[in-house]
Amino acid sequence: MLFDMDGTLFDSEPLWDIAIEELAHAYGSAISVEARLAMVGRSVDESMVLFHDSIGQPWREAAASARWITDRVTGLFATDLVWRPGARELLHEVRAAGLPTALVTSTSRQCVDVALDTLGRHNFDAVVCGDEVAFTKPHPDPYQRAAKLLGVDPTDCIAIEDSPTGVASALAAGARVIGIPHAVKLSPMTGLTLLTTLTGATLATLTTAAFPH
Repeated sequence: MLFDMDGTLFDSEPLWDIAIEELAHAYGSAISVEARLAMVGRSVDESMVLFHDSIGQPWREAAASARWITDRVTGLFATDLVWRPGARELLHEVRAAGLPTALVTSTSRQCVDVALDTLGRHNFDAVVCGDEVAFTKPHPDPYQRAAKLLGVDPTDCIAIEDSPTGVASALAAGARVIGIPHAVKLSPMTGLTLLTTLTGATLATLTTAAFPH
């Protein structure tokens, strides 16, 4: 089982909102709602282009802005992470069943290391972070790497995702995907099963939904 983190296991997009909006304010501007939504699930480089373009300051140094946002979010992750409904229960059931499990996120290792204090490091056999792969979501690389680390074929995996970029990444890797839309809508497509919530979802129901007979 392959889990995305932001927006899937945690309702953490509001924490990213805080950091992004604070930095925009520090730059004497504000980010548009459209640009912020477009950043969801994207790589740091892509997000910083969207951010700087939205605030009308494309000349800003991407690395400096990304570092400021990452440091701010890291602090918020230490104190303000909230589980999405049903996510913790599903994760615990998956682990109790002994299934190989990976966390696959576009977020940097710095933030993820703090988040793992809440997630539980023991809940994952592998962790793939956005700054540890050659290509981030929507490229299949993150999910392919996770499957390889688990020693399984991606086509035998179920990925849990909330963003279009994450869904695209998992599908391109060959995984079946359970989509739980949150900040951004998801469109129906082959290989994707859409649910409104993980509340009440079980390993059995998700397996049946992802691999129908």
